[in-house]
Amino acid sequence: MTDNAQTGFPPSATGWEPAPADTRARAAARLSGLAAHFEGWADANLHGVVMVHRGRLLYEHYFTGEDRAFARPLGRVAYHAGLRHDLRSITKSVVSLLVGIGVGEGWIGDLDTPALALFPEHARHATPEKAAITLRHLLTMSAGLAWDEDLPYSDPANSERRMIDAPDRCGYVLAQPVVRTPGAAYRYNGGLTLLLATALERGSGRTIDALARDLLFAPLGIADVEWHRYDDGAANPVSGLRLAPRDVARLGELVLRGGRYAGRQVLPEGWIAESTAPQVHGEGLYFYGYHWWLGRSLVARREIRWIAGIGYGGQRLYIVPELDLVVAVTAGLYDEPVLQGMVGDVVLRRYALPAGLEAG
Repeated sequence: MTDNAQTGFPPSATGWEPAPADTRARAAARLSGLAAHFEGWADANLHGVVMVHRGRLLYEHYFTGEDRAFARPLGRVAYHAGLRHDLRSITKSVVSLLVGIGVGEGWIGDLDTPALALFPEHARHATPEKAAITLRHLLTMSAGLAWDEDLPYSDPANSERRMIDAPDRCGYVLAQPVVRTPGAAYRYNGGLTLLLATALERGSGRTIDALARDLLFAPLGIADVEWHRYDDGAANPVSGLRLAPRDVARLGELVLRGGRYAGRQVLPEGWIAESTAPQVHGEGLYFYGYHWWLGRSLVARREIRWIAGIGYGGQRLYIVPELDLVVAVTAGLYDEPVLQGMVGDVVLRRYALPAGLEAG
């Protein structure tokens, strides 16, 4: 079903066929109030919701709201299926997918490879503690380096801001002191994603945006891609990706299918199972995989587990294997630390999961 006559379901343009009419009818009672709920909740600044059930488009609705492209104000945007949106840190989950390809191709060794071994020019930063940091620690945000992204990204003291402003971004990350034993504890650190992306670039001889284009997006039929770039022109692999919500859902479908898409094995077999398994305790009640958040919800007294890519400002990609459901959410809550976690949660728990249960 769709609430927005602007969008429809043109499969030739999107690759998504509509869900069968009986499936949409079963889900309708659960989803019928979603649009009105958020139209009446202006502070939510929700921009788009796409739900895919059993590989078919189940629900789609777009809203009008204030937005930015990275830090550049866009004003009030009337969103529709054809517009790209910031993904922010869902970009990190995309890098995780590319790491799977890189491991399969032998570009970066296995996950127990010491990270510093891939950055010999920064040997001056080597300490016994840093020598213990592996690629696996980078993927699980457990490298143990000092890092602070709890500050607003508008604050120049924010560690990612400092990394962006540094003349040598990788050098800045590797220069940070070790404050926890590598592997012992999770600490959110976008610099670790930068190291992974740079290692992939060096091992493959291609830029991260070219790798994503040719080895990930092209097999999924994703062509409308934009990257925010650093001042030197390099694509920002930490938070710089912009895609349309339907294409975000394609990434979720790839995860849901274990790295296969349209009959093709895009990622090495077993990579999705490994990377979406709990590796460390993340923030709050979340477990954390390889740049994927792992959570659970209770719906009608039934526990449902899900995988998520999470981006600043309310960007969410939920993958719910037991319901064969993917949910993409975009929003403009960059200055709302409480609401940005709440809005996607309401979409998922109040609407998407009950609808997925009804759809069968």
